[in-house]
Amino acid sequence: MCGCGEPHWGWGPHAPSSLLLLSLLCTAPLGLLGGETRQLLEFDGTNMLDVAAEPLRKPYPPYSLAEFSWNNITDSLDPASLSATFQGHPVNDPSGAFANGSLAFKVQAFSSSGRPAQPPRLLHTADTCQLEVALVGASPRGNHSLFGLEVVTVGQRPDCPSMREQHSIDDEYAPAVFQVDQLLWGSLPSGFMQWGPVAFSQKQRSRESALPCQASPLRPSLVYSLPQSPIVQAFFGSQSNFCSFNLTFGAPTGPGYWDQHYLSWSMLLGMGSPPVDALSPLILGIVAVALGAPGLLLLGGGLILLLRHKQHSEYQSIN
Repeated sequence: MCGCGEPHWGWGPHAPSSLLLLSLLCTAPLGLLGGETRQLLEFDGTNMLDVAAEPLRKPYPPYSLAEFSWNNITDSLDPASLSATFQGHPVNDPSGAFANGSLAFKVQAFSSSGRPAQPPRLLHTADTCQLEVALVGASPRGNHSLFGLEVVTVGQRPDCPSMREQHSIDDEYAPAVFQVDQLLWGSLPSGFMQWGPVAFSQKQRSRESALPCQASPLRPSLVYSLPQSPIVQAFFGSQSNFCSFNLTFGAPTGPGYWDQHYLSWSMLLGMGSPPVDALSPLILGIVAVALGAPGLLLLGGGLILLLRHKQHSEYQSIN
């Protein structure tokens, strides 16, 4: 899915790193990432002043995705929606946290431009792929656990990709969300990751179930190596540069995973520059009214003054 392995995407030893990242996300649950490069994180939210900073206490031991057992991908392929779902749980689960739970990665490709049905409804094109992560039914190890993901990028450049924030006055497609976070490879750029800084604690996503999503700064991670991944070897050879950052979902107060034992988050990946979101018709209408109303008032006031002046000039005294 998402063009993984399709020759017309121009894959080769020197393909853009975004393509590799797209490929890794498509194949991550199959264990091609290897080692500890991707993890499901869990923190004790009651001991955190700022979810973007390091926790005051040591976090719970992370769940390594390399140690998960995943479903057969052929059973979850959906040609109609161009999607596939990887669903898994830890092979060793002594605490029984995943006895009735699972972690799922849904990868979806698109044949044309548009928006998903549910928030954050980021604009996508045929050159993008959406990854949706859902944690369902797993028992947290604390009363107010916050979950997160460790994300690792791979490339040949010595520098890490740049992370940028794009702000907007338009929240029609994602209520109360006025920002989009982007990870860009190169100055052109050659590829991107894009997500709204919001996750959801209910399957029916709404403003009431919205959770903040915060990203830590990117940092070089030379300790990461993927010797078991043929994809990394094919794209970048043995000399690869790794950078990583953490995504944390939720806050110590407000709605959280503990409400319904549900958490979902999504992002877009693609080649070239990310889609540029124009203002929605509703916002354009509001701006037009806001800017036009004063002008109409001034015009109307001017006409009234002209009419009064004309009537005054035509008045003739009877004396």
